[in-house]
Amino acid sequence: MKHDDVLFDDKNVMAMKLLHYFITEKNYNPIILQGVEDEIWLENLQEEYQVVRIVSGYIHNDEQFDFDKFKTKRIMKKIKRKTLSIFDMNVASFFLNMGDNVNTEEANTKNNLCIRLKEESDLNKNEEAKKAFPDLKKKLKFTEKGTELFMKITGDINKHNQEDAKKVEKVFKSKFPMITYILIAFNVIMYIAPALFGELNNIILDFCVHGPSIRYGQYYRLLTGTFLHSGIVHLAVNCYSLYVLGSQLESFLGKAKYIVIYFVSALFGSLFSIIFNGDVASVGASGAIFGLMGALLYFGYHYRVYLGNVIKSQILPLLVINLISGFLISGVDNAAHIGGLIGGALITLSLGVKNKSSWFEELNGCIITLLFLVFTIYMAFFYAA
Repeated sequence: MKHDDVLFDDKNVMAMKLLHYFITEKNYNPIILQGVEDEIWLENLQEEYQVVRIVSGYIHNDEQFDFDKFKTKRIMKKIKRKTLSIFDMNVASFFLNMGDNVNTEEANTKNNLCIRLKEESDLNKNEEAKKAFPDLKKKLKFTEKGTELFMKITGDINKHNQEDAKKVEKVFKSKFPMITYILIAFNVIMYIAPALFGELNNIILDFCVHGPSIRYGQYYRLLTGTFLHSGIVHLAVNCYSLYVLGSQLESFLGKAKYIVIYFVSALFGSLFSIIFNGDVASVGASGAIFGLMGALLYFGYHYRVYLGNVIKSQILPLLVINLISGFLISGVDNAAHIGGLIGGALITLSLGVKNKSSWFEELNGCIITLLFLVFTIYMAFFYAA
């Protein structure tokens, strides 16, 4: 048998067409799996079916199919852990070489779709497939055949992959963190200038986050207090944290979104502080910094294919350690930390993540953030009073 005959047999042609559809039309990406033969695994965490399998190996009876289902569940658990997926993941499996006697009807569940696809007309027999991928049959039509089809499909896939790589590179390309440096400089000036003139304590008294004063009408304290620090160590720790987190987030999300996230996080941190701290005054940028952590977690969740290990090994442990230490060490405003964390995550949901968030997600984020802000203001100004 000639090499071309093997390359362009019906099974391989169908596999190439499916790859073309899922990669170029639906933005799926290949999953690299060790020890898996005669299968192609693809993922797109934004789709209803987050994982797609294209299985070309021969499955000739129900026993083999049962083993395939067992193996798929085991691999899906690994993918779920790797991608930090909170909810169940749905998988659609296309079987290109399955015996007619194999029963696939009972295998179709809420999270699992099995499609027997020896030829394109088989799509007409599977209502679940037509519902899940309504344009699939149309997109499998090509005028090219043989070598021309192979060149067309590989060319389209390569072009799509190059465009995706450019988008990701643009997001992760290091940029000068000008806003972060400005924020650090402002925090430093707001400490050094009053300290040099012996006015630090007076400035803190006049501009700190203080519930009764804010409720009396001094609303500016909600933000001014987040730029004041009680000591050089307090200032140094917050400035270093701001440099580490802020420079990354500013690069990932852009300067405009970064500014909004910083100040909204600071606002939520201050509101939580006056809700839970009573008449105790508070200063420091830590509420805003925790907001940057929340934003970074949300961003990392969307780009978890690239940042999954960083989230698990660095960001989450740092967040947990800081929250625990806030409860154990006296004088730490953990309420501001929690408020800033929630506020940062919510406002990032509203602003969206480039190339990942849909307008529907951003709209929901705006509604949730607004409702939560109104509720927090009520708690701070009326209930806690």
